[in-house]
Amino acid sequence: MKNILLIILGLIVIVSGVVYALNDKTQSKEGQNMDKKVLVAYFSATGTTKQVAQNLASAINADIYEIKPKVPYTSKDLDWTDKSSRSTVEMKDHNSRPEIVNDNFSTDNYDTIFLGFPIWWYVAPTIVNTFLEAHDFTNKKIILFATSGGSGFGKTVENLKNSVSVSTEIIEGKLFNNHPTKEELKKWTEEVL
Repeated sequence: MKNILLIILGLIVIVSGVVYALNDKTQSKEGQNMDKKVLVAYFSATGTTKQVAQNLASAINADIYEIKPKVPYTSKDLDWTDKSSRSTVEMKDHNSRPEIVNDNFSTDNYDTIFLGFPIWWYVAPTIVNTFLEAHDFTNKKIILFATSGGSGFGKTVENLKNSVSVSTEIIEGKLFNNHPTKEELKKWTEEVL
């Protein structure tokens, strides 16, 4: 009888230890997610990407940051059929780095950045490279999202990797050709985070 009581007592101690360890691990994981800060950064020339970015930030309760060109783009600048338009000239020169507004913004407080932009000539506009080169994204995760009239990401990831440190992870996220709901955006972020 004494041996049976010792065995039962031992099993209770072991089960309690396992339950405690699992509970502690779960709380630790939840704590990590709570500490993880997320930013939605975006460049939008016409307002389409801005709308997706605002809905995304709202859906996941993230901070939001607009990449603003020092000289705003006009509709004439965005005329892709005009070979001398500003956007066409910038996109033909892969070294082009349009100036952005310097507002002393820092990425230090963020682990994950959702980075949005319109697709221009099958890649991100070069102003996105300006943004990446102006900040330190070492050991951070960048998840791309884009808006487009029909073209895909093309070589976007490859082009942007040249503007960040080798320890920065850039993930080709999702192309939004429509106006996704907050619920759709939240579901997508749960898949990629």
